[in-house]
Amino acid sequence: MKIMNLEKGVSIKRTVDGGTEMQRQAARKIIADVRQRGDEALRFYTEKFDGAAPDSLLIKREEVEEAYKHVEENLVEIIREAAGRIRSYHEKQLRPSWMETSDDGTILGQKITPLDSVGIYVPGGTAAYPSSVLMNVIPARVAGVRRIVVISPPGADGKLPPAVLVAADIAGVEEIYKAGGAQAVAALAYGTETIGSVDKITGPGNIYVALAKREVFGDVAIDMIAGPSEIAVLADDTACPDEIAADLLSQAEHDLMACSVLITVSRSLAVDVSQEVKKQLAVLPRKDIAGRALEDFGAIYIADSMEEAIQAVNELAPEHLEILTEDPIEVLGRIRHAGAIFLGRYSTEPVGDYFAGPSHVLPTNGTARFSSPLGVDDFQKKSSIIRYSGQALKEHGRKIAGFARLEGLEAHARAVETRLDKI
Repeated sequence: MKIMNLEKGVSIKRTVDGGTEMQRQAARKIIADVRQRGDEALRFYTEKFDGAAPDSLLIKREEVEEAYKHVEENLVEIIREAAGRIRSYHEKQLRPSWMETSDDGTILGQKITPLDSVGIYVPGGTAAYPSSVLMNVIPARVAGVRRIVVISPPGADGKLPPAVLVAADIAGVEEIYKAGGAQAVAALAYGTETIGSVDKITGPGNIYVALAKREVFGDVAIDMIAGPSEIAVLADDTACPDEIAADLLSQAEHDLMACSVLITVSRSLAVDVSQEVKKQLAVLPRKDIAGRALEDFGAIYIADSMEEAIQAVNELAPEHLEILTEDPIEVLGRIRHAGAIFLGRYSTEPVGDYFAGPSHVLPTNGTARFSSPLGVDDFQKKSSIIRYSGQALKEHGRKIAGFARLEGLEAHARAVETRLDKI
């Protein structure tokens, strides 16, 4: 990995391409086709892109039961335990509706209502991501969403990975479909003969999934436009080089565009980590992917002070941030922008990916400056409650009418005044 000094005024934030015009046009064409031809288009693109021609887009109950036979019992129990921990964490995010009555009889409040339906996109094809199922479905389930749909691209055999089906079943999903890419997003947004449309789409995917989500936003809600995975490690000379190297590689192996960055005040640590990365990369199964990601998007920065290092972290606003310093809690208070923050050497990032409890669906590409991890709030909406009393309208009515006239809205003012004479 490249080692460089953290220069003042030089941004370390990267810009990720939002897709080429050709990719955007391809996504739009697929969406339009699915809207017009429904299931026929879904089957066409599934065969074209996934090499599969499943008998049914809908997963039957027998397929779910069969999936359990292909996942080791101890792994099923691990999925169950992870699901329990994720559920417990998100139950603490629940907020009740509320109303309060003032002395004049006015009632103000907020009604919190779950979304009616959501679609969870789970990446697939050559890999299985049961963790994505749990991290998206369980917050929606806790929020009270009635209809939760999972959709994922099948393998060449026309099936979904058994672990994905098991995770979906454990999470309580009863509606699972075989389709991927922009076509799956279109089906969720607009519906087909087999798949009913949903109110919101969440879950990560490739560039075509991301572009399709961008295209359908407004007709349905989406969680975010997720970019490649990121990790930043903030460390001093108390940290262990081999552990930092392993953590950087844990993200680099995700994707050719994954970003792994170490920011430290220790030059000796920087050198040791660089050597450890080379050593561990050499024996990594996905070394080609990880090596390319580190070459293009990996770096080690040496700061003059911890304050300068923290400022760089806040500018980067990483998806994952590990704080490996002598006193991580003291540093935590100065971190303003990060998707998920891991404190201390035993809080390695994969703990959050699979088991700790918070959803691993996090803002990327600097959007942690204004976005939050996926949670219960993402699957609920809020309605304001207003019940004005006659006494309150008599007291405030002339002021409200005056404010309306300030904006040139005479009918607004008269809507208030027509009631004042009757109180």
